[in-house]
Amino acid sequence: MRLSKIFTKTSKDIAKEEVSRNAQLLIKAGLIDKLMSGVYSFLPLGYIVLKKIENIIREEMNKIDALELLLPALHPKEIWQVTGRWQYEEMFKLQNRKKQEFSLGWTHEEIIVPLVKKFANSYKDFPLAVYQIQTKFRDELRAKSGLLRGVEFIMKDLYSFHIDERDLDKYYERVKRAYFKIFQRCGLAKLTYLTLATGGTFSKYSHEFQTITDAGEDIIYICHQCDLAINKEIIAKEHFVCPECSNKNLEIKKSIEVGNIFKLKDKFTKPFNFFVKDSNDKDLPVIMGCYGIGLGRLLGTIVEIHNDDKGIIWPLEVAPFKVYLISVDTDKSNVRIMTEKLYERLLKQNIEVLYDDRQHKTIGEKLFDADLLGLPYRLIVSAKTLSKNAVELKLRRSKAIKLVSFSQVEKFLKS
Repeated sequence: MRLSKIFTKTSKDIAKEEVSRNAQLLIKAGLIDKLMSGVYSFLPLGYIVLKKIENIIREEMNKIDALELLLPALHPKEIWQVTGRWQYEEMFKLQNRKKQEFSLGWTHEEIIVPLVKKFANSYKDFPLAVYQIQTKFRDELRAKSGLLRGVEFIMKDLYSFHIDERDLDKYYERVKRAYFKIFQRCGLAKLTYLTLATGGTFSKYSHEFQTITDAGEDIIYICHQCDLAINKEIIAKEHFVCPECSNKNLEIKKSIEVGNIFKLKDKFTKPFNFFVKDSNDKDLPVIMGCYGIGLGRLLGTIVEIHNDDKGIIWPLEVAPFKVYLISVDTDKSNVRIMTEKLYERLLKQNIEVLYDDRQHKTIGEKLFDADLLGLPYRLIVSAKTLSKNAVELKLRRSKAIKLVSFSQVEKFLKS
């Protein structure tokens, strides 16, 4: 993509109320724009990152035999009254001209359970798992921290259905592994811990996935003997001892919750009278698990972790482009021609490249934007490099600069 064709711009200054690092950098880099508190537009480059995160999640969900669907965001009041959750204050509620009442979806258990019940009526139909990636709405009183706590946000919610607890436990473990794979691909693996959380009335524990960062609102207690963390609520009940191995030497860290998984059992299937017949025509209760990841929150967490004083440093798999290409000495036709040739060569090799072809920008401004946008590789073509039949290459994470043969750039990038 040519940078001259992108209508958004980077900036050096943003509103003073943006105190979170992810909001500051994403707005400065022109990846998101704030409409109001807790609500952001994803601009072209930011939307590319969001779609890459979405595709990573989709690939890992499909690997664990989950089927993707899309559920409505507008819900009738009656379906929420079945479970007694219509009174929740987090819900946005509205009326149509007929005075019928509705809510905007902030979660979808009440929608997915009766839907699955329509089609799955035999023990032979189980287990099954479905997921969606969709916008949610929550009347958040403390919308803050950029993408980390929003009023409108995109979420992946997965729901699994089973007819025995052993099968639920087995699938629950598959989801754990899939989540760690997602966080690894997003560049968060070394800082993300499986964290014991309250299981409510359904089970002893649920699990959160907490990523260590000083920007976090949560406090976790890490047991390095178990490679496990415990949240504040659980650790207090356990008298500040790891419930898995009784280790008292726990490390306390601030963190961001990037995912959660729950064994819901029959909390939502029972109100909808969801039973199926076994081979002896006996009713079997259906039980559930639910598993969530907020895409915007995950994107914001990546930026909170991967940055320096110059800007964002994108992990390779979620970067909007792999390469930032700059042409110096643009007044010299040979430099322009060779840069254009390199750009076309990279595109033909399916290497994602953002070509800074802006004629009115100085080299200093282009280098500033290259660091701010944080693409993994920066390539510079100049009269000096061409005199050596080479291109200057720099990794965003490194200060080292090296010359790569002009004819070998694609091979080097692919290796």
